[in-house]
Amino acid sequence: MRPFTSTISLDEARQRLDNAVEPIARTERARLADAAGRVAAADVRSEIDVPSFARSAMDGYAVVSADTATASRATPARIRIVERIYTGQMPRETIVRGSCAEIATGAALPSGADAVIAVEDTAKDGDDGVQLFAAAAPGQHVGRRGADIEAGAGVIRRGDLLSASRIGALAAIGRTDVEVYARPRVAILSTGNEVVEPGRTLQPGQVFDVNRFTLAAIVAAHGGMPEPHASADDSIESLTAALDACLAADIVVSSGGSSVGERDLVRDVVAARGEMIFHGIAMKPGKPTAFAKLAGKPFFGMPGYPTSCLSNAYVLLIPFLRATARLPPFSPRVVRVALGRRIASTVGRHQFYTVRLAGGAAFPAFKASGDITSLSQADGYIEIAPDQSSVEQGTMVEVTLF
Repeated sequence: MRPFTSTISLDEARQRLDNAVEPIARTERARLADAAGRVAAADVRSEIDVPSFARSAMDGYAVVSADTATASRATPARIRIVERIYTGQMPRETIVRGSCAEIATGAALPSGADAVIAVEDTAKDGDDGVQLFAAAAPGQHVGRRGADIEAGAGVIRRGDLLSASRIGALAAIGRTDVEVYARPRVAILSTGNEVVEPGRTLQPGQVFDVNRFTLAAIVAAHGGMPEPHASADDSIESLTAALDACLAADIVVSSGGSSVGERDLVRDVVAARGEMIFHGIAMKPGKPTAFAKLAGKPFFGMPGYPTSCLSNAYVLLIPFLRATARLPPFSPRVVRVALGRRIASTVGRHQFYTVRLAGGAAFPAFKASGDITSLSQADGYIEIAPDQSSVEQGTMVEVTLF
């Protein structure tokens, strides 16, 4: 065994990770249909007015407002219909006093008209006439040209997260693509002689590779491009070759080999090729987590046990990856409920304890660090401070939901 040279607090680990973040600078163009959830890499200004014409905001009649000044239910104004205007067509007639155009919502307002009377305030009067039962002020129910977006106006700013509404604004000005920051490429490497690819026949002493898939799911959900690699054996030669193959990525995440056993060799490879920033965090699960710069690339050495690995991905990898990808911080939903059963904790370590929700209370779901069902059958986790030895049944706790 080779003890940890130093173990730091979770707060210190987070601070060192924050200090190591380098937001991605690489950009690319994304089709508008594929741009949701991406981050804009350049300001976008409109080259057109939106709408590019004045339009009706109601089904009704385009009128000269002066013709309606005395109109009411008791004294309706009768005017002549000279045209019917539908969406997608331009008006042919000019509206003058005593005339109007029947118009659909969104259709272009004809020249001369300055207001629209809603259809419910009217009644047909023969084949070519209409009675108006209400007065209209100039501009009533009219959307002016450029009312939404004026030519030259900013539509998107660099750094904006492209939400559905911002995608809609880009579509409204006719854009088919947009410059975005590239998704960070994240190399994912599982290590260990016992790890084999799902689908193969397990031999005695072997386990299927879980971490490759859980880490890839985390990366894909939080702005990264997962790049899974074939697992590496527990030898300096195999680990060195595998990590070298990962260095084309922006971030490298390995699992296994980061603890203190004689075959936990990741730190040796990192020490030979990079700078160890920390190795060992006073947290549970996940104490043997390492972070380094490997040939200048951020490197996470995660524990091999699936629950420890995935827990630390939630706590440490997600914030780092999202900051690298220029995404806003992750804000998972938190609920406050009573604890359904007492939980014992290790003093001196910040514990993340998985729980399931049932009957309005939180019940322990943690089995062991090697059991993926500690997470897959849980709804979220509670945090237990390093100075607490237990959390008693009935205590109100905050559950961070997965």
